[in-house]
Amino acid sequence: MIVAFDPGRDVGVAFVSDAGELLRREIVTVEEAAALELPAGATVLVGDGTGSAALVAALKGAGHDPLLVPETGTTLEARRLYFRDNPPGLLARLLPPGMRSPGRPLDDYAAYAIALRYLGRGEAR
Repeated sequence: MIVAFDPGRDVGVAFVSDAGELLRREIVTVEEAAALELPAGATVLVGDGTGSAALVAALKGAGHDPLLVPETGTTLEARRLYFRDNPPGLLARLLPPGMRSPGRPLDDYAAYAIALRYLGRGEAR
């Protein structure tokens, strides 16, 4: 099991199987992230971008040993993953993909992208 975190003002969290299947996702605060109950033996990942130092410190304070993963480009990857799981409606399909708006924060999908990158299934940048 992998638990990936996308750091920032809002922290995206993705629980991902070793096969790359998204099992659970949520958006929390840094404090809530540190308080999450993680499965025993889970690999804990944190994107290396803005806010990662505070999140890593909070997770270490909670007894976890997170690994840093490069997160450059995960926002675009998150958009693709979101629309893969939530296909746009008929009218929205007429818009070019770059003009479609998910209408909600994508931090949880960015965390999923971080996990996929760690597994070697995401975009290499």
